[in-house]
Amino acid sequence: MEEFLCSDEIEHQCLRLIQKNLSKFESVFALDISLRGDKIMFDGPGTQERRFRKYLDHLLQAARENGRIGESDMTLSLNMAEIGKIDQIKEHFGRKTNIQVNGKEVFPKTVNQREYVQAIRSNELVFGIGPAGTGKTFLAIAMALSFLLNKRVERIVLTRPVVEAGEKLGFLPGDIQQKINPYLRPLYDSLYFLIGIEKTSELIEKGVIEIAPLAYMRGRTINDSFIILDEGQNSSNSQMKMLLTRFGQNSRLVVTADITQIDLDEPKKSGVFRAIKILRNIQGIGIVYLTLKDIVRHPLVQKSVEAYEKDEK
Repeated sequence: MEEFLCSDEIEHQCLRLIQKNLSKFESVFALDISLRGDKIMFDGPGTQERRFRKYLDHLLQAARENGRIGESDMTLSLNMAEIGKIDQIKEHFGRKTNIQVNGKEVFPKTVNQREYVQAIRSNELVFGIGPAGTGKTFLAIAMALSFLLNKRVERIVLTRPVVEAGEKLGFLPGDIQQKINPYLRPLYDSLYFLIGIEKTSELIEKGVIEIAPLAYMRGRTINDSFIILDEGQNSSNSQMKMLLTRFGQNSRLVVTADITQIDLDEPKKSGVFRAIKILRNIQGIGIVYLTLKDIVRHPLVQKSVEAYEKDEK
């Protein structure tokens, strides 16, 4: 049994955050951890005890230089420990990648999510590739709203390929907008969470936010806009090329894609594969890969994705 005595305010902040996420810490470090007064007690294999103590040393050193430690810092540092990057905690700690949206603070919870947000800030075109639950769409929409509210763009354009539709649309009730709304619902959900239903409806009514199928982008030039192509893996080569030639002056484009969930009849013809291959070495274009370790939904989501991948192999 090892112990770590917390004696100053930074260490007590750390103790409280460990207490809040105790089960996660025990899982990442494979230790039995308990908190007794000012002490962090931990017991397990010697290598894991040394690893945990090293983590605490790096975390507290970074926190003292920063003057504080918050929940987002703890979440990120824990992810870094999980992927074997304890030595890089200090390097990432001081980077400010939180996103301010309508009084809310959205922060990337993993190293790859942080790189994704930074890529969106630094590049005019970004591909975010990863499985479900890694925050690809949510973080992109948060960044789009941040750009809009800070007057860096005039509009937000959100689009998706409606692959499942085809002739089936004719059998659905309502006009074309009502027919395609179910396919665009995930985009609305993120907007509702970040700025509320009323504000979302107001901005859509004014045309400040446009949500439409990918087919509606043909023949347009979109200036002063933050464009997001969601579910980009379901776009064909011609659709991807069409969109990449649509965005104009002072516009940004983020393409999100989950290459494990391609709904096209011929998955190998997904436009995202060719786009990444052709564009990967062009300056101003960022490509960020997220993994199972970046899944931030319910823990069962990560386990489910892992189980399916194992079964498919």
